[in-house]
Amino acid sequence: MKDKKKRQVVIIGAGPAGLTAAYELTKHDLQPIVLEQNDKVGGLARTENHNGYYFDMGGHRFFTKSQVVNHMWHDILGDEFLRRPRISRIYYRNKFFSYPLKYTNALASLGIWQAILISLSFIKWQIFPYKEEETFEQWVTNRFGKRLFEIFFKTYTEKVWGIPCTELKAEWAAQRIKDLSFKTALLSMFIKPKTTIKTLIEEFHYPRLGPGMLWNKVKNEIECRGGVVYLNSPVTRIHCTGNSIDYVVVSRNDSDEEIIHGTDFISSMPISEFIKRLEPASPDALEAANKLSYRDFLTVCLVVNQPELFPDNWIYVHEPEVKVGRIQNFKNWSLDMVPDQTKTSLGLEYFCNEGDDLWNMADADLIELGKRELERIGLVNSDDVIDGCVYRVPKAYPIYDSEYHAYLKRIRRFVAGIQNFQTIGRNGLHRYNNQDHSMITGMLAVDNLLNGEKNDLWDVNTEREYHEEVQVTEEKKFKRVQLAGLFSKKWTLRSRISS
Repeated sequence: MKDKKKRQVVIIGAGPAGLTAAYELTKHDLQPIVLEQNDKVGGLARTENHNGYYFDMGGHRFFTKSQVVNHMWHDILGDEFLRRPRISRIYYRNKFFSYPLKYTNALASLGIWQAILISLSFIKWQIFPYKEEETFEQWVTNRFGKRLFEIFFKTYTEKVWGIPCTELKAEWAAQRIKDLSFKTALLSMFIKPKTTIKTLIEEFHYPRLGPGMLWNKVKNEIECRGGVVYLNSPVTRIHCTGNSIDYVVVSRNDSDEEIIHGTDFISSMPISEFIKRLEPASPDALEAANKLSYRDFLTVCLVVNQPELFPDNWIYVHEPEVKVGRIQNFKNWSLDMVPDQTKTSLGLEYFCNEGDDLWNMADADLIELGKRELERIGLVNSDDVIDGCVYRVPKAYPIYDSEYHAYLKRIRRFVAGIQNFQTIGRNGLHRYNNQDHSMITGMLAVDNLLNGEKNDLWDVNTEREYHEEVQVTEEKKFKRVQLAGLFSKKWTLRSRISS
């Protein structure tokens, strides 16, 4: 191991993964340099502020099976880490469906005949399933039937990803909804199951002023311990000699450049962008990087002159007649997100591609679009909207299209040859990780760097059960908790010793 006094770790990206890595390094008396291209920390988990109203970019529930992540959240936020009830619904064909599905609501909305057809479709696809499950459509149809797929999966999924379900890889479905089946969904409509179906979680934690509150506190802790976090500092070039990175070049004020040297480098920037900034370039890796795709989104934030609108934290909008994909009601996440309790703030999420018509639409036109669609759905009278703004989020979701796996394999092979570099986080690994999974990649990267461990960061959130999908019987819970404690014992002890 290198002498700590001679070690300088440079971290690209101040999202959950990068800040967690920096936070862990400061526990070992290291002073990392964190470089963030935006004007605030948090990445996708940042919180924007408009005239005192706080807006979460995506709506981030805080729930994890990782003991060490949970401890970090609570240690940093303390009493400002709220416990919130979850209420969400699906809007489709001018009707609202409770989510999780409830028998009386679903039956009233779908009708008995539709419910019968859904059941018959499920039986048919159990008897005659797709023999191969390469696509999202095949994977979901085999578990829910074609009719339920078309009602509750197809429209929303294609709205989010911008590609047909026949082109979206089954791997994404297996990662996100692998243990929720027609049987468990149907049972949950009629009876309270003996198993805890974590897709049906009714509560979650949330920072009083949104996720940005957490990451601003982490930034402050890093700086108090001697690390530095530079905002508005995009990395434009990454220079290598042989199989090691020597330094990165940071752009300042769109013109000035600064060279930052380091002994070790950790990055959560999109792996395709990392490859494009390398000097000298690798033609093979560069070709593969240019083939990776991302889905972007923008949030139309509206302030409504009404104290209450609807009870949901968020609503999934499956209806194809409107463009909005999801609607967040931030007052129902935390009252303190709204400075005036006679008002309500909403975030309308539109999924798009950077540079397309929706992305390029003027903010004023997007606000008008949001107002019209809220009225079309029946949630808000457009005349009650008194303020609005728009925030755009590029490269929010790595796309699992039909060819991505082969290209990512080539990139992984190339990156493995850079001795003093690790890539972490959702975009760094081109994997649809949640916030806690991204944090774990940052922690494991530090373990690799300081302790010579060989943790494979690409495997985080591949074999593990996804936090909303696993079914845990009551009689197994205690054993699972014991195992989780053993799994995180190493990190917990390290945290206590280093704090």
